[in-house]
Amino acid sequence: MATATVRNQTAALPRSWWWGFLPFAAASAVHIGARAAEATDIAEPTKLTLMPLLAVAVLWGARGLLRGPSGRKLPAALLLAALFFSWIGDGAAAFFPSAPELPVMLGSFGIAHICYIWLLARYAQAGPLPRWALVFGLWWVLMLLVLWPALGGLAFAVAAYGIVLAGTAATAARCRPMVAAGGLLFLASDTVLAGRIFLPGQMPDWTNPLVMLTYCAGQGLIAAGVLRTWRGVR
Repeated sequence: MATATVRNQTAALPRSWWWGFLPFAAASAVHIGARAAEATDIAEPTKLTLMPLLAVAVLWGARGLLRGPSGRKLPAALLLAALFFSWIGDGAAAFFPSAPELPVMLGSFGIAHICYIWLLARYAQAGPLPRWALVFGLWWVLMLLVLWPALGGLAFAVAAYGIVLAGTAATAARCRPMVAAGGLLFLASDTVLAGRIFLPGQMPDWTNPLVMLTYCAGQGLIAAGVLRTWRGVR
């Protein structure tokens, strides 16, 4: 019902809606290329531009949605909040240099995933949960089995984060294919990242840019798919 309400309150998606994603796509390409080339002096600052640029793309695509009744504003606010907390997670080391980086990352991205779950369940769902989405529960179990010996004091925090990460992917599976693909890529990104953090000796160098390739693609597809859903585009 919430999805239908949002659709009925919005106008058709402007032809230029995707223009706002061009700066995000360009910054993503530069950042991923810098990671592949191990150019840290470029990779680190460009990383902090990604989510703000994606937020700009959302605001560009959602123009008109933010005017009028508050029912139009909440879904946009949830999407922007998810991107904001993702940005905090991306810049945990830069924003909180005196705090342990990994707990800040887990907490920030955990909040971002809660925002995504709320957003996708209330304002972007397109159907029931598909049977194949049960694989996300299996993924969570296997992830913990593989990583548990290396998690130490972060074991329960990682387990809790895995629940909300799988929750985003499962909720996205109920949405249009673009959003569902974004949820899968986001989960893939964090799965590879977990391997790089906790099992570094088993992860080849090419997984470094792969983390951000899947992350940027996942976040971008979720944002674009949600915008298209709000505007009633099939």
